[in-house]
Amino acid sequence: MQHVFRILFWLALVFAVTMAILPHPPQLPGEPSDKFQHMLAFATLSVLGVLGYPGVSRLKIVLGLVVVGAGIEIVQMIPSLHRDAELMDLVADTFAILVMVGVASLALGLRKTR
Repeated sequence: MQHVFRILFWLALVFAVTMAILPHPPQLPGEPSDKFQHMLAFATLSVLGVLGYPGVSRLKIVLGLVVVGAGIEIVQMIPSLHRDAELMDLVADTFAILVMVGVASLALGLRKTR
């Protein structure tokens, strides 16, 4: 099952980065806010990262995903993309990462004790 989570992680990462750097990404159903989209993407990546790479330290997963979020914001500074880089987007990413890595780690720990 771990292999499936790894594949899903990489597919989700490619999707999230692609959507983040498209000059005119498609609207999502219900038109969720930008911050919600950031949090949803990084929450998903966090859970898939923990499940797909259980042998990797949680700190490395957190730091790796924060670097991805920062990289997205840097790329969004390219004028021809017509995107807006915002520090608060990175804050939303980081919040979602920390919460979900914690939740996923707790859930896995509880599962092991049963």
